[in-house]
Amino acid sequence: MNAASPVPNPLRVGLIGYGLAGSVFHAPLIAATDGLVLDTVVTSSPERRRQARAEHGEELRTAASAGELFARAGELDLVVVASPNRTHVELATRALEAGLAVVVDKPLAAGAAEAEALAGLAERRGLLLSVFNNRRWDSDFLTLRGLLAEDALGEVWRFESRFERWRPNLKGGWRESGDPAELGGLLYDLGSHVVDQALNLFGPAVSVHAESDARRAGSEADDDTFIALHHASGTRSHLWVSSTAAALGPRFRVLGSRAAYVKYGLDPQEDALRAGARPTPGEPWGAEAESAWGTLGAADDVRPVPSRNGDYPAYYAAVAAALREGGEPPVTAREAAEALRVLEAARTSAAEGRTVRLG
Repeated sequence: MNAASPVPNPLRVGLIGYGLAGSVFHAPLIAATDGLVLDTVVTSSPERRRQARAEHGEELRTAASAGELFARAGELDLVVVASPNRTHVELATRALEAGLAVVVDKPLAAGAAEAEALAGLAERRGLLLSVFNNRRWDSDFLTLRGLLAEDALGEVWRFESRFERWRPNLKGGWRESGDPAELGGLLYDLGSHVVDQALNLFGPAVSVHAESDARRAGSEADDDTFIALHHASGTRSHLWVSSTAAALGPRFRVLGSRAAYVKYGLDPQEDALRAGARPTPGEPWGAEAESAWGTLGAADDVRPVPSRNGDYPAYYAAVAAALREGGEPPVTAREAAEALRVLEAARTSAAEGRTVRLG
C-alpha cells in the first residue's frame, strides 16, 4: 500500500501509465521513497485503475487521461511518464509547460534533437527533467563501477555487455511493431540500457557500428542487435541485445590490462518487483546470491567478487533530493540525448552497412 511518507509535506507524484513500467517499476519505487507520495495514476483501462487502487490504497486517485491530470497540475509536484514510447515527448512537453518536474521512462525521445529540445525547455522553465535509466543501479553495474574505481582491471581495453533473452515466439503489442513512430524493437528498448551504461562507464563514443535483424517469424522490429562503440577514451564496447539467444552469454565480460571481470545472470531486482516484493527502508534489497557473483582475475588465477546490492530505490531518492535541494537529477536529459545520438547512429549503421563517425 502507499503509506504516507514520514517526510512532512511530501512531494505529490502523478504517474501516467500503469502497464509493465508503471506498475512494476515506477509505482512501487515511488511509494517506497521517503519524501514522495503516489497521488494519482493515469490509465485509460478501468481494470488497471482498479489494480492501482488495490496495490496502493483506495485513497489513491486515478484518472482516465493525461488531460484530467494536467487540469489539476497545481496539486502535483512531479509527473512520471511511463506510457508507450511514442507518447514520451508529447507528455513530457505538456508536463513541463504545466510547470511540473518530469521523470520519463527510457527512451526519452526518438532522437537526440528531440531530447535536446526537451532539455532546453526544462532549463528555461527551471524544472527538473530526468530519464529513468534504472540499470545504472543494477547490482552488476555497481560492482563493476567499484572495481573500476579501485583500478582492479587496469586499463580497460574491451567492455562486453549482453542483455539477452530466449523468447522465440512473438508476444504482440507496440514493442514489436514495425511502425517507426512506435519506437519498438530492442535497439531502443534494451539498447537504451546497454548504451547508457557503456557511456556512463567509458565516456563518449567517436564511432558506432551496428548489425540489426528481425529474426523471428513475423517479426517487424529488430529482435537481435549488436552495437560496437569506439570510445574517445580508447575503450571499445561490444553490446548485444537479443530475444533470440538460445544460450545466454555473460552479462559482462570486461577485459583490462591487469585483469578481467566476468559476470553471468541479470540483476535480481526486476524479478523481485514482478513477484510482488517491495523495497522497504532499512531492510535488505537487491542482494544477489553468492552463486551469481562474478569473477575477477587473469587466466586461471581468478577469484569471486561479492556483488554489491542493487539499488533501484536510489533513483527516486535522488530525484526527491534534487527537487527539494536543487542540483542535477540522477540521470539528465542531456545524458539521454548523448545515448540517443548513439542509438540513431546505430540504426543508420545497421541500415547502410557502414561505420558511423560521431562529431
